[in-house]
Amino acid sequence: MNKSILGPLLFSPKKCYKSGSSNLFSPSPIPFLSLCRYFDAKPNVDCKKSKLYSENNIIRLNDALGFYYKMVRMNPLPCVQEFNKLLSHIGKLKKYSFVISLFKDMCFLGIPVSEYTLSIVINAYCKCNKLDYGFSRLGYSFKLGLEPDAATFSPLLKGLFKQNRVLEAQELFTKIETERLCEINVVLYLVVIDGLCKAGNTSRAFEIFREMERKSCMPNAIIYTAIINGLCKDRSVNYAVRLFYEMLKKGVVPNVIAYTSMIHGLCNSSKLKEAKMLMKEMTNWKIYPNIFTYNVLIDGLCKEGLVSEADDVVLKMKENNRDLNLVTYSASVNGYCKMDKIEEALHLFRIL
Repeated sequence: MNKSILGPLLFSPKKCYKSGSSNLFSPSPIPFLSLCRYFDAKPNVDCKKSKLYSENNIIRLNDALGFYYKMVRMNPLPCVQEFNKLLSHIGKLKKYSFVISLFKDMCFLGIPVSEYTLSIVINAYCKCNKLDYGFSRLGYSFKLGLEPDAATFSPLLKGLFKQNRVLEAQELFTKIETERLCEINVVLYLVVIDGLCKAGNTSRAFEIFREMERKSCMPNAIIYTAIINGLCKDRSVNYAVRLFYEMLKKGVVPNVIAYTSMIHGLCNSSKLKEAKMLMKEMTNWKIYPNIFTYNVLIDGLCKEGLVSEADDVVLKMKENNRDLNLVTYSASVNGYCKMDKIEEALHLFRIL
């Protein structure tokens, strides 16, 4: 079991800042000294007038690196917002180790950084599966008097859930709430609720869901979907149905994932009539089934021996220009075999 990282300000600096560290991911002592010295420095140019960076100019990593080296040679230096945009774009290219390297270079050069800069870097550490280093950056941001926001804590919570450190994720979320470390927004609630549902703790996720409503932070369709999916996986389909129609009553329009989760849950509970009705209801909202929606219904019908009805769904797929995939064919083959229609099953198998 991993030792809790949520100690006296989440991390011990001595463990993270070792003298002479050459690790790419470890925060080196020189950038940290630069941070202490230059964090309050004023921008060198007017950011409102400065439009140095544009995503249209950068397609590949080499373009981004070339742009960075031009920026650091400018006199005066561009403001921190320009560097943030560049780091953010490199992150979108999924080149997270380069985000970290450039951040360290910025600190070494004494380029001012902001809370948003640290959020980008913390996210990069987490994406590189270097969660502990991400927490070290968070710890130093507190020491420097910065105020991290939900965008800073979100990747850290995601990282804890990803590593199955659910108790530590809950501990951190409670700390954020009780000590008011940041304003908890819909995004942060989503990370926690989705993480708890995927970890099988849907009951706790539902408590937090109700808590956010009491705090006038209205859940969106994605949060409802996470809870509905968790309830369906727990075989609590009746609760999921109630929540689904509660969402509609509150004016939150379900997305295709919510409908697919509900149809899957109803099929698993042998409530095929309700599943088919829900499929029809989707189109009334102009929400069209995707390949996964069709497949869960076809699979559910075939498992109950309703192969002819499954065939009707397959025809509907073709009418709507949805390509059949391996899952579709496999479900139909299994359905035919279950009904002892071996010739039909062999015909589909040959198509595969």
